[in-house]
Amino acid sequence: MHPPYDTAADPDRPVTLDRREGPYGEVVLRRRGEGDPGPGSAQPVFEIIANGCFLMDTSDGRSERLLIRAALNALPAGRQAPALLIGGLGVGFSLAEAAAEPRWGRIAVVEREEAVIDWHRTGPLGRISAAALADPRTEVIRADLVAHLHSGAAAAPEPYDALCLDIDNGPDWTVTEDNDGLYSPAGLAACRARLAPGGVLAVWSAQPSSAFEEALRNAGFTGVRTEEISVARGVPDAVHLAIRGA
Repeated sequence: MHPPYDTAADPDRPVTLDRREGPYGEVVLRRRGEGDPGPGSAQPVFEIIANGCFLMDTSDGRSERLLIRAALNALPAGRQAPALLIGGLGVGFSLAEAAAEPRWGRIAVVEREEAVIDWHRTGPLGRISAAALADPRTEVIRADLVAHLHSGAAAAPEPYDALCLDIDNGPDWTVTEDNDGLYSPAGLAACRARLAPGGVLAVWSAQPSSAFEEALRNAGFTGVRTEEISVARGVPDAVHLAIRGA
């Protein structure tokens, strides 16, 4: 049993709401600030920490939403009900953005951490994702993304029109060593194999990576480009985009 979510806190310091040890290490949900998140009220900020590394929080979400919008905009005109795979549930911004867009068809979300799924289904992150999780197009797959992509490529399942991946702070800053495989030639080949011709690969990053752009070109993708979004401090967030040719 895990302790109930903490409802009392000093607003000046982060409060640990849940801490889990799993097969990939420790994941922690923290809250900063308090209050009813109604109109005009101060919004509490929820943070996910993985193996001591800050992963993401609910303070903004613009770049996570851009990940989904940019992929949809990059698809060939006229494609009907495109199928989307989101790699990483995170704090739910990407899924919420996808489910709010009626043009998407099926929406699969691959998340390896049971704790993160719980924080959405029964915990405080549900305020972001509840409507999206209830959408009949949405399927949550509990699996390691890298393994899921490789196993699916071997089985030759129905392809996706877009892969939107956000499981790290970027190709140059992975949460666990296992994730390195996603950005390797074999990992990018598996991504390409899961896409339909003309399909889009979109990868979120905490900073632009010219080396990753080159890796995408070397893996046979075309139309490689990077969209940036300014943040309050530091270098811009980035979404790397690439197209699978015919």
